[in-house]
Amino acid sequence: MKTIYILLILFSMQFMQAQQQDLQRANRLFEKTYYSDAIPIYEKLSLKNNNATLIKNLGDCYYYTNQYDKAFTQYSLLSNKKDLDEDFYFRYAQTLKAKGKYTEANTVLRNFYLESNNTKAIEKLDKEIITLKNVLAIGDRFEIKNMTFNTINSEFGAVIYGDHLVFAAVKMNPNLFNKTYKWNNESYLNLVSIPLKNSVVTDSIVTNFSNDLKSGMHESNAIFTKDGKTMYFTRNNSNNGRRAKNEDKISTIQIFKAELVNSKWTNIVSLPFNNANYSVEHPALSTDEKTLYFASDMPGTLGSFDIFSVSINGSNYGKPINLGDQINTSKREQFPFISKDNKLYFSSNGHEGFGALDIFVSKLEDGTYSKPENVGLPVNSGFDDFAFYIDSDSKLGYFSSDRIGGKGKDDIYSLKEIKDLIIEDCKQYIAGTITDVDSNLVLENAILILKNDLNQEIDKMVTSLDGKFSFNVPCDAKYSLFVSKENYTDNSKKLQINSERDQLNDGSMRIRSLEIIKKEQELADEQQKAKDLLVAQQLKEAELIAIEQKRKSDAIEIQQRKKEESIALTQKKKEDAIALKSKKMADVLAAQQLKTEKIIADKKASELEISNKKEKTASIMAAENDVIKDKNRLIIKTDPIYFDYNMWYIRKESKRILNRIVELMNKYPDMVVEIGSHTDNRGNAKFNADLSQKRADATKNYILEQGIKKNRLISKGYGESVPIIKCIPENSCDEEQHELNRRSEFVIKDL
Repeated sequence: MKTIYILLILFSMQFMQAQQQDLQRANRLFEKTYYSDAIPIYEKLSLKNNNATLIKNLGDCYYYTNQYDKAFTQYSLLSNKKDLDEDFYFRYAQTLKAKGKYTEANTVLRNFYLESNNTKAIEKLDKEIITLKNVLAIGDRFEIKNMTFNTINSEFGAVIYGDHLVFAAVKMNPNLFNKTYKWNNESYLNLVSIPLKNSVVTDSIVTNFSNDLKSGMHESNAIFTKDGKTMYFTRNNSNNGRRAKNEDKISTIQIFKAELVNSKWTNIVSLPFNNANYSVEHPALSTDEKTLYFASDMPGTLGSFDIFSVSINGSNYGKPINLGDQINTSKREQFPFISKDNKLYFSSNGHEGFGALDIFVSKLEDGTYSKPENVGLPVNSGFDDFAFYIDSDSKLGYFSSDRIGGKGKDDIYSLKEIKDLIIEDCKQYIAGTITDVDSNLVLENAILILKNDLNQEIDKMVTSLDGKFSFNVPCDAKYSLFVSKENYTDNSKKLQINSERDQLNDGSMRIRSLEIIKKEQELADEQQKAKDLLVAQQLKEAELIAIEQKRKSDAIEIQQRKKEESIALTQKKKEDAIALKSKKMADVLAAQQLKTEKIIADKKASELEISNKKEKTASIMAAENDVIKDKNRLIIKTDPIYFDYNMWYIRKESKRILNRIVELMNKYPDMVVEIGSHTDNRGNAKFNADLSQKRADATKNYILEQGIKKNRLISKGYGESVPIIKCIPENSCDEEQHELNRRSEFVIKDL
């Protein structure tokens, strides 16, 4: 036994050491951004380790490889932790947006900002929510189609070059010796092309754009000068044709330039502002081709990647300039593009968006950038939307996205702009006509005053010749409308404005002329005088009639008195008979009264018994800590009673808990207990009901075996019918919540 004990200790130590080594290896891969390689190790470790850092790193791996649904599952496990930073809540909100849960995403961020007392961030969030509502109100601005040449791998960054479409795609026909990109385990990218006329044909063939540009590294995001003789593109940092790494063992991305000489792309050079310590990527040319735009994480960025510009003077380049906080944010801005009409399009997850990277546009005027605007639906989604390209004349173009419903990881979509980008706040109209109550004629020069729900005047106007008026008002608000006019009565109206855009609300009102009211009052006074005279005449006539009526009534009264005396004598005889009958009835009522008093006495006895039982209950609860009130029930609170999967026999560790029940029932010999067994709602409801009854019966039998009488125990299986937490659907609850529903309860039915 001693030898076995030592072997078990050694095995446990080796197992723990192996786990620690796996964790260190996964962390190294994570730090090197080899997310796809780190994921399976983290997944294996997470089965037995719920360390918060491990869960967060696994969630980040999923997030950075665009597996937002899996990232959400991990992040949600940490959502109640208090020591997480803003970046975590930002990524958590992004995964919620990818699931279409925008309200929940906003709530996550709002709660974090409230806890950190960041009022500026809350104000910014509220403005972004309104802006996105206004973008949604535009509806679909584009018609989009998934291109036929997309595959299960990545294709992105489409631009037109002559009569061809050029884009980046995973290396075609990879062989055994091709390396994979450790971020997402795809092969490295090549620039490929397809004739425009074939780009919409099923089973169209894509070819390498140029063998002159091919290497063992990434090539992507090409842009061409108007004459087609110069191109800029993105490639890994290289050294003598091989991928180079910096001191952190990271191969950064750089922009290269190539020239078309005798139908061959040659003079391929790295631009002078490239650097091994940071990435420079996604080139874009200004309309005059004197400025190159790009994305970079070079020193001086506001976020992880910013958009920069650099002047071009022949083969010389100026100093890169950050476009500033009008364009760049504390998050990520990439994939710039300049259209013919001098608009800067780029992708960002820092401006107000629908989730992950969204595409934004800013107008360029004299070197000044307007506030970026979300280009809208359906180009933008809850996933990465990027590499926007459009011909502003034809309104046709392309963009890339990894949204659900695509063919691969990143797909290229064609687009056609069908609506202008007009983002405006929701507004409605309060309009109507002011008319005269009596004549129904319209009234000009009536004064209308509009007030908000704080009774503050916000607008004022006078009706026109046709008696009409109209106010423009923001949505989702309460208003009061007041009308007045000289020599007329006032009037008012309350209006509740909803969120439907451009709705017309009727503010029409009717007012009365004071002159008409005065004439009506004079007429009413004359009518009252005539009425008073008539009433006086009627009173005099009524007095004469009353005198005559009194004489007649006196004669009738004498006759009536004689008649009543005769009737009284007859009535006396009847009353004597009734009195005799009443005595008999009284005897019957007395008997009934005795019966009623007995019922009352019995009721008091019952109430006394209930009172005694309450006192006994209070005494037991005071003496026994594990006897508690649960709503209207008195229960014995125990540790959880566990059963083996789909079994009902009493396990050894459960007998200790049940012995406490036996102890209490022996101590209080009048105690009657109901054993209630409950399951969670996973599985078949009838099976759960049967299983819970068997478990309740098994528990009852064990207690009976300890000498408790059968008439003091009730066993009942409730199955899944009485949950503590309603799990509808069943996967809406985590394991902890299901465990709360799986329970045995001991309810005291009688004492």
